[in-house]
Amino acid sequence: MAQQIVLTNTVKDSQLGQRLDQAIAELFADFSRSRLKEWLLNGKVQVNGEVITKPRTKVMGGEEITLQAELEDEERWEAQDIPLDIVYEDDDIMVINKPRGFVVHPGAGTPDGTVLNALLHHYPDIAEVPRAGIVHRLDKDTTGLMVVAKTVPAQTRLVRALQKKRNFVREYEAIAIGRMTAGGRVEQPIGRHSTKRTLMAVSPMGKPAITHYRVAEHFREHTRIRLRLETGRTHQIRVHMSYLQHPLLGDTAYGGRARIPSGASQELAEHIRSFDRQALHAVMLKFEHPITGEEVEFHAPVPDDMVEMAEALRQDTREHGLEDEY
Repeated sequence: MAQQIVLTNTVKDSQLGQRLDQAIAELFADFSRSRLKEWLLNGKVQVNGEVITKPRTKVMGGEEITLQAELEDEERWEAQDIPLDIVYEDDDIMVINKPRGFVVHPGAGTPDGTVLNALLHHYPDIAEVPRAGIVHRLDKDTTGLMVVAKTVPAQTRLVRALQKKRNFVREYEAIAIGRMTAGGRVEQPIGRHSTKRTLMAVSPMGKPAITHYRVAEHFREHTRIRLRLETGRTHQIRVHMSYLQHPLLGDTAYGGRARIPSGASQELAEHIRSFDRQALHAVMLKFEHPITGEEVEFHAPVPDDMVEMAEALRQDTREHGLEDEY
């Protein structure tokens, strides 16, 4: 069942001569223009009590607009009592630190047990927000920070900020295979893999994707890096690093097969071989709070598995040294 809410607003004098669809887009900016136009055409908009369905109708200023908004209930998803690591929460947003092995959204093969199911239990009213407030995702085995919207206005504004790349910074820490000499920028479109349908790939017909990266630490056969997303395509960092021929440690889906430094201890070799997820963590989120407008910043410590892996590689580098100058 869709949830019905009635909203009212008054046309401003400065909107004199505007088309009705333009006027309501300004007055009800928490909804997308396409959604507002659909409601307008379906008779959900009244001007001074009269239903108007023509988008081109001119407004004069001072009219009372009544909007009967329909919000889809996500009732097919059930609330489940799954613990969440909540970094921050207020009336409008929640920031969580996602562990590995935790799928964000129900889908094929994962009908429940997801972050979304946990959110519905923690805050039942989030069912009224599209996608239960989830505005960006992390892969199942990627750890770290995600922001969730608890209200429709917060969700709309966060989605818009993400789409317009406006004051929304996502920084990641990763361990890549191979020795990277310097940081840089990857600008390569990403689309579905032509044969492996669950994977993505750099593809000329894909969507634009931009990743910035810098070297944080050199190891003998690996590099610890920091990355910033300018876009948020599925598997973006993993695909772009694979494209650079520096796939992430543990990311077998994208070519991250174990690479053992020559002369490494048996212990390190086993440590590298047994690292069974992509070494990727969303370490920092910075954005404009969707309601208060203030800039907020959150950090999540790098998880133990990556800290221990980096320390083992660091120890190996101390013992053997870096063979070539960078």
